[in-house]
Amino acid sequence: MRNLFSKVILGVIALGTSTVAFAQDAAAAGAVEGGLHHELKRLFIEGSATFNSLISIPFIIGLAICLERVIYLNLAEVNTNKLFKSIEEALDKGDVEGAKAVARDTKGPIASIVYQGLMRIDQSVDTVERSITSYGAVQSGLLEKNLSWITLFISILPSIGFIGTVVGMIMAFDKIQIVGDISPTVVAGGMKVALITTIAGLITAIILQLFYNYLLSKLEAIVNKMEDSTITFMDLVVKYNLKYKK
Repeated sequence: MRNLFSKVILGVIALGTSTVAFAQDAAAAGAVEGGLHHELKRLFIEGSATFNSLISIPFIIGLAICLERVIYLNLAEVNTNKLFKSIEEALDKGDVEGAKAVARDTKGPIASIVYQGLMRIDQSVDTVERSITSYGAVQSGLLEKNLSWITLFISILPSIGFIGTVVGMIMAFDKIQIVGDISPTVVAGGMKVALITTIAGLITAIILQLFYNYLLSKLEAIVNKMEDSTITFMDLVVKYNLKYKK
């Protein structure tokens, strides 16, 4: 998963860098083309390529993290009913090794927690419960990994846009000072930079916010399943102890 994450980030950054370079070359050559793609390239250049690049970099990295988390959380989901049915059947026969094999061959944090509990099933119930509780906290940390970076990018993207706004206003006032005129033509360039960078910062932050909320909903659903599965597994442990322990 770490290799996948690295490849996604490098690929998306490379794509974003090449797109920026191509947009700058097209604008410098004075190419006039139609379509949404070329309109976005035009706005990227006219809105100050420097500030829009500063917005694009955290946005692209944030998207890469979101994509990696979406894949990870979807792979973390498991059919708990099927899992516990197989484990219960094995434990009813006293086949602890068979139950371990079921948990070991099943992907996801729930199966990992169950496996940790099965490793200590011959010990006291309290020991098993402490074990799966501690390991559940570890799995929750893995599920939440890198989400803090997404919240950071959501916070800084509008700020970068607002910095571009301030710079655009300064550019407008500099032109007014140089020309000695406050006509719309003089201030239009600076105002365009101000407005485009503001819009870019807000739109990119909104997109990441939508991904973040989706990830939170997936995370909460998985954590709730983990808590329910812990209770279900402890019931199986108690049942096994009553049947096979003297």
